[in-house]
Amino acid sequence: MPNSSSISEFLLLPLADTRQLQLLHFWLLLGIYLAALLGNGLISTAVACDQRLHTPMYFFLLNLALLDLGCISTTLPKAMANTLWDTRAISYAGCAAQVFFYFYFVSSEFSVLTIMSYDRYVAICKPLHYGTLMDSRACATMAAAAWGTGVLYSLLHTASTFSLPLCQGNVVNQFFCEIPQILKLSCSDSYIREVVLLIFSASLGFGCFVFIVVSYVQIFLAVLRMPSEQGQHKAFSTCLPHLAVVSLFFSTAFFAYLKPPSVSSPLLDLTVALLYAVVPPTLNPLIYSMRNREIKHALRKVLQYALFQLP
Repeated sequence: MPNSSSISEFLLLPLADTRQLQLLHFWLLLGIYLAALLGNGLISTAVACDQRLHTPMYFFLLNLALLDLGCISTTLPKAMANTLWDTRAISYAGCAAQVFFYFYFVSSEFSVLTIMSYDRYVAICKPLHYGTLMDSRACATMAAAAWGTGVLYSLLHTASTFSLPLCQGNVVNQFFCEIPQILKLSCSDSYIREVVLLIFSASLGFGCFVFIVVSYVQIFLAVLRMPSEQGQHKAFSTCLPHLAVVSLFFSTAFFAYLKPPSVSSPLLDLTVALLYAVVPPTLNPLIYSMRNREIKHALRKVLQYALFQLP
């Protein structure tokens, strides 16, 4: 049996068996990737360039868009390259880098989504204190904490995972290097430490989810007490997109990592991974721009400026 010291590369799960399907998957993934780049890039540009969007809510939306860009750029380019060149290989160092950056962006996104719910809670339930609790210094500190804790978590999990002895070959049953799939290659009982870390991380993620749910219960109660129908509509238009993004992100991630082994199969694991690794970063810009007039107006200005600059 090979051990971790003799493994120089891993073999990822192919997306298709025939060449025609491989090329079809390549073009499909390329379209999804370009849509994610365009959507998140436009959101980032609009927030950065429009002075009216220089508020805490849009500052954290900018952070979310950047994290989505990083998240999808960690997984899809390698999958597309392997599909195009009809190969499955990824180097040992490349696999470790993929685990590190993916876990970094995902864990940071958990934190940013939690902070965004706190921002909405303060804005709607404690509006008189909003300027004090969510000033520029507080926002920068919370954003830095979200990105910083992501580094610590990803370092911890990457070091723990790749310090394990691997005795079950080098075939990863996923289209990217995913910690649960790598743990299946480890020697018996040697992966318990990383499993404990994953359970701890899942508990923290569930804590963030509970915090978001409690925040939104308070928000909806406060919105329903508003005398103005226009005020209710404005509050819902800023909260519902965030709630939709949270639901999409948490539901797919929790199902992927907490589903029972009895329902696990390579096809199901691949489908679920595509749902939580590809769908949220692609749909988030669309969700945020559908009901938000300020985002729509800023995006229209960005597109008009870009078209005006064309020769």
